[in-house]
Amino acid sequence: MTKPIIKIIPTKELVSIIPLLQQLNKTTPEHILKERLKDMSTQNYKCIGIYIDAKLVGISGLWFLTRHYIGKTVEPDHVVIDEAFRGQQLGKQLFEWIYNYAKEIGYEATELNAYTGNRKSHKFYLNEGYEIYGYHFIKVLRKDGEFY
Repeated sequence: MTKPIIKIIPTKELVSIIPLLQQLNKTTPEHILKERLKDMSTQNYKCIGIYIDAKLVGISGLWFLTRHYIGKTVEPDHVVIDEAFRGQQLGKQLFEWIYNYAKEIGYEATELNAYTGNRKSHKFYLNEGYEIYGYHFIKVLRKDGEFY
């Protein structure tokens, strides 16, 4: 396997992550994903990608926040390794990049959320040294009350 390249995805190329997002979240329509990515790009958000032979095979969004309980934190979000490339230690490499980048820019911690049914990700995050600190609650305010 060619050595992976990990880098920040330019804002103008964010739509390139949609096929990987759809592997993680199969219910949100593509047009809504595009709208949300456009909004996210104007906030404290960046996305990093793993490329093998110029093909995008993994992603993690990064949110930059300051929390009263931990300080400056980077939140990896929608972490996805393409199904065809799993089991090759790419997730481990992705997170090493995130940790190094966070430290370089003066951040003190990382924190994340994971879908409750995604047991493989739970095992991965626990092996990375994450601890379960709380629950993530969501209340949908849209009229249809649907989660998408």
